[in-house]
Amino acid sequence: MKYRKKGIKREHSIIEDFEKDLQTLVEEGLVKSIIPGRIYTSPKAQSGRKVITYQYDTETGAKLLMKKGSTVQEVFVITERREDLKNFLKSYYRI
Repeated sequence: MKYRKKGIKREHSIIEDFEKDLQTLVEEGLVKSIIPGRIYTSPKAQSGRKVITYQYDTETGAKLLMKKGSTVQEVFVITERREDLKNFLKSYYRI
């Protein structure tokens, strides 16, 4: 498919350092496909650790938020394993 590489749609950019994290979700079988959304930044520069949080269920999967410092990106995933995904993100990022 156009713009897809190993389960991740490449039409939009991905926040630096998150590509391996998203690829891990695909390799673990937690998601079938990942669609990154827009990247939002705050004018106030902040340093911070990177984290992926589970926001809510969608019709075909879930919406996640990737955060690093003052940068935030929406990510939509196609999955049937929502609970497993929630638990993985909580344990991996210790939220």
